[in-house]
Amino acid sequence: MRVDRGGIRSQLNQEEAAIRPPPPGGPPRGGDRDRRPRDQYRVNHRIRVPEVRVVLDDGTQLGILSRDEALRLAEEKGLDLVEIAARSNPPVCRIMDYGRFKYEQSKKQKAARKHSSSMELKEIKFRPKTEQHDMDFKINHVRRFLEEGNKCRLVIVFRGREITHPETGVKVLNRVVDATQDIASVEVRPSLEGKRMMMILGPRAGLVRRAKAPSASTGTVAPGAGPAQAAPPGAAEHAPNPPPEQVE
Repeated sequence: MRVDRGGIRSQLNQEEAAIRPPPPGGPPRGGDRDRRPRDQYRVNHRIRVPEVRVVLDDGTQLGILSRDEALRLAEEKGLDLVEIAARSNPPVCRIMDYGRFKYEQSKKQKAARKHSSSMELKEIKFRPKTEQHDMDFKINHVRRFLEEGNKCRLVIVFRGREITHPETGVKVLNRVVDATQDIASVEVRPSLEGKRMMMILGPRAGLVRRAKAPSASTGTVAPGAGPAQAAPPGAAEHAPNPPPEQVE
C-alpha cells in the first residue's frame, strides 16, 4: 500500500496554519491601503468612519458627532463635509464649500509658482587662445548671468593638439575668476572631460539682482555726443520706435 506523503504534509500544514494565532498587529491590510493622492480629501459620503470631530468653516468646534448627523448639518447649510485630518482619532472634518476651497488652493499654488525664483545654469564657451576683445565680451555675459542670480558653466574647448597643454585652459578660467571675484565664487573646480575643460561659478551669498534701467531713462550721454537738446512739441508722437537691442 503506497502512502501519499505529499498529501499528508500539505494537510498538516493547513491544520497548523488554522490553529496558528494571528500576528500582533492583525492581518496585513495591503488591499485596504489608502491609494488617494495626498492633496485630495474625502468629501461627504466618501467618509466611511462612524464618528467624526466636526469643525465649522469659521473655526467653531461642534465636538464629536456621528457621520450621518455631520452630513445632515452640512446639507442644511448648503456646504460639504470634508475630512481634513484622517489620521486623528476620530478624524477631523470641516463643514465648508469644497469647490471654493479647491479654487483658493489652486490660486495659492499658482501664485507661489509665479513668485518662486528658479536658478538656471548658463554656459559660456572659450578657446585656449581667446583674444582680449572676445574675452571682455564673454566676461560681461558671465557677470550679467551671475547678477541675475544664475549659475554659469565655463567651458574651454580644445582642438587638435591643444589638449596636450591643458594649462592654457586653466589660465583662461583664472582670468574669468579674477574678473568676477567680487560677485562670484567657484562652486566646481576645473575638470577635464575629453577635450572640454569645465568649471562652474555661482553668485555670492546675498547678491541682490540689480535692476537695469534703459539708457534713455538714466539720461546717459554717449562719449563724443553733444549736449542734449529739447525736442520740439509733438516730435515724440511721430518719432519711430528704436529697434530692439540684440546681443551677438
